[in-house]
Amino acid sequence: MSFMSQIPAARSVASTAVLLCLLAWPHGQAKAQMKSTITGFGTAAAVHSTQDQGDYTVNPNSPGQAGHSREWAFDVDSRAGAQLDVQFDKRWSAVVQVTQEKSVENSYKTYLTWANVKFQATPELSLRAGRIALPLFLAADYRKVGYALPWLRAPVELYSLIPIANSDGVDASYRWQSGEVKHETTLSLGRATARLNKDVTGKARNIVGLTESATAGALTLRFTAAQTLLAVPGAEALFDGLRAFGAPGEALAQRYDPAKRHVRVFSAGFNYDPGDWFVTGESGRINTGSILGDQTASYLSAGRRFGNVAPYATYARLVANLPTYTAGLPLEGLPLEAAAVAGFLNDTLNFQLRQIGVQDTASVGVRWDVAPNVALKAQLDRVTPRGGSIGTLINVQPGFRSGQSFNVISLGMDVVF
Repeated sequence: MSFMSQIPAARSVASTAVLLCLLAWPHGQAKAQMKSTITGFGTAAAVHSTQDQGDYTVNPNSPGQAGHSREWAFDVDSRAGAQLDVQFDKRWSAVVQVTQEKSVENSYKTYLTWANVKFQATPELSLRAGRIALPLFLAADYRKVGYALPWLRAPVELYSLIPIANSDGVDASYRWQSGEVKHETTLSLGRATARLNKDVTGKARNIVGLTESATAGALTLRFTAAQTLLAVPGAEALFDGLRAFGAPGEALAQRYDPAKRHVRVFSAGFNYDPGDWFVTGESGRINTGSILGDQTASYLSAGRRFGNVAPYATYARLVANLPTYTAGLPLEGLPLEAAAVAGFLNDTLNFQLRQIGVQDTASVGVRWDVAPNVALKAQLDRVTPRGGSIGTLINVQPGFRSGQSFNVISLGMDVVF
């Protein structure tokens, strides 16, 4: 789940970033050193899914309509963005990035994705404050810039799980070297608004993340561990109802209630790219400790470059680390009306558990760099939701059957300017 903060919060962070910029603004002769650049990026893509009982989407908070809603959809991957980079002097710099993309309200909105000031304290140590992209996975920093990806999109099984795309806070990065290996260790602290869907917004507090990156020649490794306290309203009726049935209901509420839970993220990934070919892979686990899921996703991808054409293949897998079905409240011995209520609560709980994605995808695709700043891409995915789960589909219809594979055809163009 990739959760975006809403515009009021974005304005608050933007104001803070502007204030920090003013405080950091150089004076006198230092102004001559200031440099600024504005860059843009965008993706235009059309997607067709053969699954007519649900909509294929890259992220539930940026919902696409390919499948049940539309035969061909242009909202699954399409987005536009702009970035302002300012270098005040040798130590102070700032960045602001905005994106225009599909929102949970089913319309396009502008989001403030980055807005931070950086201070290069020493050649090795840098500090940032403001809105910062969390480095949870290899491509987390640039996954919205489609041109930077070898694929048409980052593997959905892993990247749709990102609970918090960015945080409002601070981070510190220290670069060091051991032999021929270059390291960068980053500590992140902050908070965020976590948007689960159009009706539910959670608050992520006390975000703490530690990321270690190591590069040796063409090989890059990254490891991340992070956690946050996530408070999610909206499920009180279900869990209060369960608790009303005594100890069995209390046990279910203790296990699944998302009202206030520690969310933990662990990930490890590698990328080997000597130039003519590449192989990359990642594995990550996100445990919400609640009905929102405990899932592990992995992928392995490889590609070969023939001039400006690069075919690739990817296999991705998403599994649940908890059962997606529970027997729920025992009905035996209950009065008729109480049994009906308990049965309804059980069905509601299992419906929510069924939303926890379990699926695998085999993909082949090709990238064609037709110009220095333009890439055309085509990708075919064979997607299989499993274990009674709906996988990563949304808007699922009564006729949906888990375990049945379907195809997704995507055609896109990525640009940077």
